[in-house]
Amino acid sequence: MSIIKNNIIVEYNDKGNLIHSESFPGAYTRGKEREEALAKFPSEVKRYCKWAGIFYSETDLIESIVVESKKSEFQINDADSDVIFLSEQTPYSAPHEYETTKIRVLKSAHDFQVLYDSIPDKEYTILRERKSFYGTIPRTATEMYDHTNSVTNYYAREIGVRIDNLANIYQNRIQAIKAIESVDNYLENKILKGSYGEQWSLKKVLRRFIWHDHIHAKAMYRMAAKIWGVNKVENPFYFI
Repeated sequence: MSIIKNNIIVEYNDKGNLIHSESFPGAYTRGKEREEALAKFPSEVKRYCKWAGIFYSETDLIESIVVESKKSEFQINDADSDVIFLSEQTPYSAPHEYETTKIRVLKSAHDFQVLYDSIPDKEYTILRERKSFYGTIPRTATEMYDHTNSVTNYYAREIGVRIDNLANIYQNRIQAIKAIESVDNYLENKILKGSYGEQWSLKKVLRRFIWHDHIHAKAMYRMAAKIWGVNKVENPFYFI
């Protein structure tokens, strides 16, 4: 048995808590109370490790350590987030640090495609219509797929990179990464002011790609598993 350290960043307000992992970029939990969100992290970290191919033992303990905390004015209960970690404001220490996250960013898009392709009827839904900060919540697999892919250009644009979105999420993600890597000195991880005065960096963009994929992949998988059963749909993200 060993201890896996999980540095976390907390966004909170009176509507709830959105907690991000700094140690495992893209991993997150939510809860009305902070203790509720914190209690979800051991299973979230182990799920993430299984997905990312990081070795761990079922007996390992997850020690979550709050390294930053920020009160938010956003609807964090609907995953409306603007936080940039302190660690996302420093240059990459070595090329392999970037490469590790890049591999996961591409894997995330690939696995999203695998999940989507496995769904028998991509236009069928059992979800009720609901509004969020960005509009109507996607309800069908197609709507979830299109919404998730649509943010690719938005995230890239926030760090000064422009692309025209491709229809295939994996090919679109590859395109975005190539465009990012065409920027001179991109590993300097410059801090830029994007839309609505929000601060962005390459590290934040890569983390947000994984985070956003996993939010909507989880919703897609859980809906599909409820309709057709867990044996009828792929589960590359290891959701339960």
